[in-house]
Amino acid sequence: MESVNVLKGYGKLGSPEAQTPHHHRAAKRPLIVALTISSVVLLTISLGFLVGALIRESNAEESESRSLRSSSAQSIRAVCSVTQHQDSCFASISSLNSSVKPDPEAIFELSLRVCVNEVSNASLFVRNLVKSSNDARSKGALGDCAGLLEDAAGRLADSVAAMAGPGEDKAALTELKISNIQTWVTAAMTDQETCLDGLQEMGSTVLDEIRDRLSRSREFMSNSLAICAQMNAILDRFEMGMH
Repeated sequence: MESVNVLKGYGKLGSPEAQTPHHHRAAKRPLIVALTISSVVLLTISLGFLVGALIRESNAEESESRSLRSSSAQSIRAVCSVTQHQDSCFASISSLNSSVKPDPEAIFELSLRVCVNEVSNASLFVRNLVKSSNDARSKGALGDCAGLLEDAAGRLADSVAAMAGPGEDKAALTELKISNIQTWVTAAMTDQETCLDGLQEMGSTVLDEIRDRLSRSREFMSNSLAICAQMNAILDRFEMGMH
């Protein structure tokens, strides 16, 4: 009997102890489920904010590109923003054609035409000085200067011709064209500097006058070079690409 009671007592003691861990686990389950659900909700909200921000950014960029492509003035300012002389860039291109096509390649071509016009006018100005000069040494230097400016205008005209190629290639920019145009515009700037150097060596009395006259063309060529150098970035802003 004693042994039976001992066994019964053992059974009574063991039963509650065996059930205790089970109750703890059961009590923890709702907490774990709640934490899991909260984590999923927070993650979903975070992803929603991130996706929303990306969509807004994408829409903003698309809206900007549409705006640039629809407004000539905004397009010119966007292209000229990469230059050192933004005001002269905008004013010169706008005055050349009041209905500029809102396209960066067309705007770049107009910037080159501005350079051709300005350098050609400067060359004509120097030619007139040659005719009116009575100083033989100065006259020779002026003649050389006029010739250099004519060469510069020719190089710039080659750049415009490259932009307005024949047939389907018309106004289609390629990496090769960009490289050629950079070379021609840089050479035109060198011709202009060589002209001034020659006048200075000869002690020309009209050096300052010609230097002032050439300052505009130098500025315009600087603008064209800057646009040329940044053309890939400009096209990206308009959501366009190099051909």
